[in-house]
Amino acid sequence: MHHSDAELLNFDASVLADWDEEQAQAVLNGEARALYRNHLHIAMHLDQWAQRLSQQDVDDIDAPRMDGFKQALEEVAAHLRRTDYMPRGSLLRPV
Repeated sequence: MHHSDAELLNFDASVLADWDEEQAQAVLNGEARALYRNHLHIAMHLDQWAQRLSQQDVDDIDAPRMDGFKQALEEVAAHLRRTDYMPRGSLLRPV
């Protein structure tokens, strides 16, 4: 499904540490724009997945595990949006 840039950037940036809208726009308009658009689309999917998890009934034993899983999905989505996984991104440096 095709999403406009406005749709892909329609998220609560206030929950993202170190969000830099100018950097995001520069990447979105640069050579790697197709890759970044893909990352934004994946981030949108991960957010939807996390929302669905929030709506599920979970017993008390599984609740902490599911909360952790939801948090992990949200964190990966945040890294994708912040361009951390783009070429020369902060998380693609040698480990």
